[in-house]
Amino acid sequence: MSQEKAKTYSAEFRESAVKLANESDKPIAQTARDLGVNENTLHTWINKYSRPLAQDKTVRTDDHLYEELKRLKKENARLIEERDLLKKAAAYFAKEQR
Repeated sequence: MSQEKAKTYSAEFRESAVKLANESDKPIAQTARDLGVNENTLHTWINKYSRPLAQDKTVRTDDHLYEELKRLKKENARLIEERDLLKKAAAYFAKEQR
């Protein structure tokens, strides 16, 4: 038996699928078939994206996580650059004192 690789869908696609399912007169199963998505997957997305927002908690979507990852990678690169510069400066001043 061969296992199929799980399909990945963009956040925009998932959100638009949920919006379509919520606004459509058709049953969710039919909407899922029309979109080419498993019915259970669409139900999962509806539960995830239709939750009421908690007042004291921040809801994190894939977009938020992507932006945070980008920011952290940029900050990490800057810190590595600073560390390397400080290593060189320390070596230079240690050499000068001899």
